[in-house]
Amino acid sequence: MISLQASSSFFKSSHQDIVRALLAGVLIAVLSACSSPPVSVKTPPAPSAIIANAPPPSLPLSRETPPTPREFRATWVSTVANIDWPSRRDLSSDKQKAEIITILDNAVQMKLNAIVLQVRPAADAIYPSAIEPWSEFLTGEQGRPPSPYYDPLQFWIEQAHERGLELHAWFNPYRARTAQAKTVAAKNHISKTAPDAVKQYGDQLWMDPAEPIAMQQTLNVISDVVRRYDVDGVHIDDYFYPYPIKAANGSEVEFPDDKAWIKYLQSGGNLMRADWRRANVNHLVEAIYTTVHQEKSWVKFGISPFGIGRPDRLPAGIAGFSQYDKLYADVELWMAKGWFDYLAPQLYWPINQTPQAFKVLHDYWIAQNVQRRQIWPGLYTSRIDHSEKSWPAEEILNQVDAVRERGGNGHIHFSVISLNQNRKDIRKRLMAEKYTSQALIPAMPWLNSSNITAPQLQLSDDRKTLQVALADVANTKLLAIWKRTDQQWLFSVQPATKLSIDTSADPQAGAIRQITVMAISRSGQESQQASVQFP
Repeated sequence: MISLQASSSFFKSSHQDIVRALLAGVLIAVLSACSSPPVSVKTPPAPSAIIANAPPPSLPLSRETPPTPREFRATWVSTVANIDWPSRRDLSSDKQKAEIITILDNAVQMKLNAIVLQVRPAADAIYPSAIEPWSEFLTGEQGRPPSPYYDPLQFWIEQAHERGLELHAWFNPYRARTAQAKTVAAKNHISKTAPDAVKQYGDQLWMDPAEPIAMQQTLNVISDVVRRYDVDGVHIDDYFYPYPIKAANGSEVEFPDDKAWIKYLQSGGNLMRADWRRANVNHLVEAIYTTVHQEKSWVKFGISPFGIGRPDRLPAGIAGFSQYDKLYADVELWMAKGWFDYLAPQLYWPINQTPQAFKVLHDYWIAQNVQRRQIWPGLYTSRIDHSEKSWPAEEILNQVDAVRERGGNGHIHFSVISLNQNRKDIRKRLMAEKYTSQALIPAMPWLNSSNITAPQLQLSDDRKTLQVALADVANTKLLAIWKRTDQQWLFSVQPATKLSIDTSADPQAGAIRQITVMAISRSGQESQQASVQFP
């Protein structure tokens, strides 16, 4: 996602575009809602990959299913400053719901399979919370609930899951007030309840990462959401210590944490100040990872840092803003420790910008991935607009290809507004050229490697539907379905709450000769196959 207040320094310091070293085309097909028709996937030329638009297989078609297509295809939905949703602060509850439905229906039509929704823009909430106030970006006044009352996060989750989409809750870990805030802070905002833990920095308020109460506040908020809501993931962005601002003389303004720093030294601390700041952030990241999985072992934890790593490790020719030195984010350490389930480095530069070469940077993050977590780069799709500096749609299409060419299995678009507006036909072209079939989200067996029981299938008396019975209802999230005709295999995905599969002929591919179904667990594990043959 794009830094708000810090966007100017973000682009001044590093707006050298990045030639991405992106992972490449493995399985290609996307998860969609249960209402979407199945899309054909041709028999793969190799066992490790499914290539969209591959030539038709020779007949007769094998009864053995192709490899299950997997790719994480997601979009960020920003609530801060009403970037994506809700579009204005004065919308009624019904209009907010209508915008949610539009976003989710568009995601289904595109064959995306996950939404990363900002639920905590600035120590506030888009859901009822006993810890933090309602966000002013939702209702126009911090602390004011929606009217008529509803729970936006619960609505997002229910509607996403009905469509077979994952919902990841995105939290800003430290920001307490943005430059776009217009109303006074509510009585239960942390700037009121713990003012010593909140610092003024430029035109923002920031929770001091060195203050234990600030870290505990963030942990309490995340734990509360994971406990109360059926979210599929927890996600934090690149805002750790704030992006630096400059004084009138051009020098960087130091973050005002002298009080905590002096206290640390007086207690016997011997770290250098930059290392101390990094240690503060490391403590939070590790604690979030532990807390999330203690609450629910299957919930994914993802981090989306700035796209350039430690200066002392960067490949030759790469230059730009140092999050290690300025944001105090030691992402390479988190990777070595395995403190996340997926990393979405913000690679927000075009492929041909050498100082931030997209492919080189992507390769860099892959090389740091010693714990074999998922690497799903963030793509700056919103840079497609109508300004003179707009990217062509081909830039994003080429970046998707670049990821796949390097063996990659996922990416995230920033942000959904560019897709909803179909800027320069980007949504239509992604659908037609890149997302030609559904896919499952890649598995995370380290979350839960236990086997999931295969479904049982029963043909209805009229032979028009196949009924599915599940042995492990609580752990089954989706059904992965292969249908074989005389000419091709058709792949689709539907929520495990929908236990009926249509057996009627496909309009293009003809009569169905075989249906094979797998149960998919919350961590993405596949069950053994269950199949029914048709004469």
